[in-house]
Amino acid sequence: MKALALFTTLVTGAVLLYGTMDFPAFGDPQSPASTHISAYFIEEAVHETHVPNLVTAVLGDYRGYDTMFETVVIYCAGLAVISVLRRKKSDKEDSRS
Repeated sequence: MKALALFTTLVTGAVLLYGTMDFPAFGDPQSPASTHISAYFIEEAVHETHVPNLVTAVLGDYRGYDTMFETVVIYCAGLAVISVLRRKKSDKEDSRS
């Protein structure tokens, strides 16, 4: 069973790495994100959002729902970790005897 899991993991990793071959180079100033999207946000963010800080404008106004749901996911993950690691008094008493 472990061999099957290892094989599946390696195949999935290979497929994901193969999929990144078409990506532009990291930091490429001629990539579509650098030539189209970034220029639009830099030029129009203050005018459209009335927020003087560009990062705040993008995270708060353009990506507001995305940022909100990322926060919800992190909060739920924290609650899950706390609920899994929390020990009840009855569990502590049982481990002492």
